[in-house]
Formats: sequence, C-alpha cells, structure tokens
Amino acid sequence: MRVVNQLNEWVGRAVSWLTLGVVLVCFSVVVLRYVFNIGFIWMQDIYVWLHAAAFTLGAGYALLHDHHVRVDILYRPAGERYKAWLNLLGVLVLLLPFVTLLVYWGWGYVIRSWELQERSQNVGGMPGLFIVKSCLIGFAVLVGLQGLSMAARSVLILTGNAALLPARDLPPADNLEGA
Repeated sequence: MRVVNQLNEWVGRAVSWLTLGVVLVCFSVVVLRYVFNIGFIWMQDIYVWLHAAAFTLGAGYALLHDHHVRVDILYRPAGERYKAWLNLLGVLVLLLPFVTLLVYWGWGYVIRSWELQERSQNVGGMPGLFIVKSCLIGFAVLVGLQGLSMAARSVLILTGNAALLPARDLPPADNLEGA
C-alpha cells in the first residue's frame, strides 16, 4: 500500500505541473491568434496532449485522495466498515475488470501507434502521438494499482487490522463501528 500510494502521490504531483503548461500554451495560442493573427497547429496539439497526459496519469492520484466521482449522498455519512465494503466491492467488481479490459484492448492500439511512429493528423501538427497514446496504459496501471491499494486498505479495516494502515490512512476510531 505504501509503495503504491507513494508512487501515485509522486506521479500526481509531477503531472500536475502539466496543467500549468496547458494554461501557458493555451494563453499563447489565443494571444498569437487574436492579437497577432498568427496560428500554429503544433501549439494547439501541445496543449491538448498535455491535458490528456495530466488527466490520464493523474487519475491514480485522484483516486488516492478520494477526488474521483462517487455518490457522496450515500457514501459520506456512512461508517468506515460500510465504506470499506463499498470500496472493496467497487474495486473488485468495477475498477479491476475495467482496467484489465483497457490494457487488453488498448495494448495493441498503443503498440501499433509506436510501430507507425504515429503523429498528429493535423497538417503542421506535432510528432509523437504514440507517446500520448501510451498514457492509456499508464492510466490503467496507475489506477489499477491504486485500486489494489484501496482493496488492501478495505480488507485491513474489515478484518479489524486498521492499526496496520499507514498513519494517513487510519480511519477515525469512533467511525469504525458504522455498517
């Protein structure tokens, strides 16, 4: 758990800087176009690709910090044991099958892109689209690993071994009884 959590923490913090690049490049595109009447397709590709990389590679970080989409009206007021059951079932029934299928179906797609050294389809666009497409596999691996970490956390809580959790993952002591 600690290794996976630290990996997603590091990757998430690193790729968060890509959003600054998105803002700066997008701002530059707008200024060049509307002030100087100049446009570069490759610059438009860059900010879309940076956003794609930040979104896909930062998804494990979002899952680590509970910033993903969930039905909070049912989840937030629940006790830790109920949350642990919900997280465990969600990981085993939804998340892991999804990321497994994504790797299975996406692997050939990404490999083909690398073999072709795929580039932007826009005239004057950027080379290296194959690198951006590889982020799909990175997404699946990072989110899948974080899902396994969530499952391990849930198992520790459900088996009464919450004390073995890293300090930042310890549930509130008074909330362990809720089911």
